[in-house]
Amino acid sequence: MMINEIDSVDWESMGHAYGPASDVPGWLRGMASADPGARDEAFSDFYNAVHHQGDIYPCTAASLPFLFEMADSPATPDRGSVIELVLSIGRESLDMDPEGVYFTPDGTESRAHVDALAVIGGRAEAFVRWVRDPDPLVRRPAIKGLGLFLGDGARAVEVLRGLLAGSGMVERLLVVETVATVALRDAAVHGAAAGWLDALAGDAAEVPEVRLAALVHRARCAPGEIGDAVVPAAVGLLRRITPAETGREDEASCRAGAEPNDAADPAPSPGVPPQIAAAFEDLERHGRAHAPTTSLLEALHTLLGDRVPERTALLAEQLCSADPGVRYDAIRMARELIGHWRGDHTGLVVLIGGCLLPGDAYTAAAAAEALGSLGPLGEPAREALASYVGEARAEHGPRVWAARDRLVRRAHQEAVRALARLGDLRALPCVLAALDEGADAWRAVQVAGHLAGAAGDLTPRLSRLLAEVDFADASQSMSAHALVSALRELADPAAAAALTGATCAAVREEQWHTAAAALNALASFGPGAALALGVVRPLADAQDLHVRTAATAALWELEGEAADVVPRLVELLDTHERDEAAEVLGRIGPAAAPALPRLRTMLTAGYEWTRVYAAAALWEIGGAAEAPAVVETLLEAWAENDATSNHVLACLSRMGPAARPALPRVREELMLLRRSGRFRSISNDEELQAACRTITAGF
Repeated sequence: MMINEIDSVDWESMGHAYGPASDVPGWLRGMASADPGARDEAFSDFYNAVHHQGDIYPCTAASLPFLFEMADSPATPDRGSVIELVLSIGRESLDMDPEGVYFTPDGTESRAHVDALAVIGGRAEAFVRWVRDPDPLVRRPAIKGLGLFLGDGARAVEVLRGLLAGSGMVERLLVVETVATVALRDAAVHGAAAGWLDALAGDAAEVPEVRLAALVHRARCAPGEIGDAVVPAAVGLLRRITPAETGREDEASCRAGAEPNDAADPAPSPGVPPQIAAAFEDLERHGRAHAPTTSLLEALHTLLGDRVPERTALLAEQLCSADPGVRYDAIRMARELIGHWRGDHTGLVVLIGGCLLPGDAYTAAAAAEALGSLGPLGEPAREALASYVGEARAEHGPRVWAARDRLVRRAHQEAVRALARLGDLRALPCVLAALDEGADAWRAVQVAGHLAGAAGDLTPRLSRLLAEVDFADASQSMSAHALVSALRELADPAAAAALTGATCAAVREEQWHTAAAALNALASFGPGAALALGVVRPLADAQDLHVRTAATAALWELEGEAADVVPRLVELLDTHERDEAAEVLGRIGPAAAPALPRLRTMLTAGYEWTRVYAAAALWEIGGAAEAPAVVETLLEAWAENDATSNHVLACLSRMGPAARPALPRVREELMLLRRSGRFRSISNDEELQAACRTITAGF
């Protein structure tokens, strides 16, 4: 066997992401181990070092003959994973410039991607054998590999078409997709392959999933020719898909799975904040597909691009599907559409709210999480959320927030959080129970600040939790920040004592960012937090610039003595805290006139954010005399970095008639279909559009 010759390769002369490749033979042998744990470790090590983030090194190419041999051998325990690895190496190599020269970590020139493709192409006949293997985990990656690497496109199509009858649904859909892949890479077979896809899409005797696949991948073959009939045809086929059809043969793994309801929650690793642990859980959950047609529908949405009305019609059908897996995955697709594209999404939001069914906590949790991410656009689902929260409390009792059933608990918590983000006080009893009992209290803290109408109930509880934070434990910093943020949002000066104590504790433990956040929260209370002056004033001379800036800003808000703080802020304009200092100077207004010369020089800074903050401060301090330079600077920064748009438009909105030169760009922004603004978040973009409308309304 060739694997016995593995030591004859000069691995030591090659390298991978972390050093010499002398450990590659051990990993290759480990992939064929009878021990599942050893195999998993070997695959993980190989991906991390030899195929690091998709990189192709000489040792990667040198491994391919041995991978092919392992995949061919019936003695290999996990042949499917080996073929998946070959497929990944091949795909990454195809994506690289065939004429390009790349460099290994030690700086050596490499064309290993070309070598890898030569090895795979020379052994591509293996894919023809593997697609007929009795193991579906071998067949599936082999189908994809056949479409990518078999040199004879006509033969590839012939083999693929022969696989359609008698295969499981996942493989049948893969066959259709791969025929289109061959058509796209080989012009000689494009016409014949497209004709076969057309005929398959119109074959009334074929099952709707396969017809839908043919329809989508025919469109993929010629995206510029997608006509008005494609979406109605897709909708018609979706209506014919039933749960019984989707669940036949080998498709059990595609159905919506349930998390273990009565299993104990996994113990968090010591020192890992619960927010981080939950983020990793979410990452795994969001990667699941619950219906065989999910990738098809995602491909169709990608092809439709900015055709938002058609995509909305398609999603409406998906969200109403008789198949729970189709509905579940449609929630994520709808969330992505709303998150990326502007428009009236009321209908989709209502349909997502319709997925809040008490009998399906798994789907309800996804729906509630999606609604919570939509910011103000979740409003049409307010009553559906309130109803779901009320019914859960009625069925499972007032402690449903901490229910033993993990699905019920998660769905309820997400619904409460989404309702709270809408400022709805019907979420309050659940939030208070979470804060009082401590179960997943961090989730309640994250949304408590949206319930300003209940500050009297929330401020004492949040203040108590903040006082319990151990600032010597760095892993608690996320919790501290969340509590400080919530108290700031509630805008209740009764929190001043707790925030003052947190400031002192954070400074004592040199948790500078937490200390600055607490100072900013105190500043937001204005004179109502004057009791904190004894702590704030010395910190205006702190060595840490972040804390010094926050304390100086707080001095202004608590005392209002410009003569004291302006010189300090002008000095900070020459530090890395200049943007924050400029913002505070702008809040001071005309009394900060001594800062004008320095702010004017900042308009030529290389960093666009610095120019934006300086321009905004110039307007607030100098007024109309500074307007031409301010508008010009803001527009240039906006053009350079779209993420500045919210700050730019907020300033332009305050400028009133002086912002007239910006009108063409503002009107252009309102015509865009794709969301803009910092991080392209829904809330930021909605604020951005509101500012644009305010500006245009003034002329």
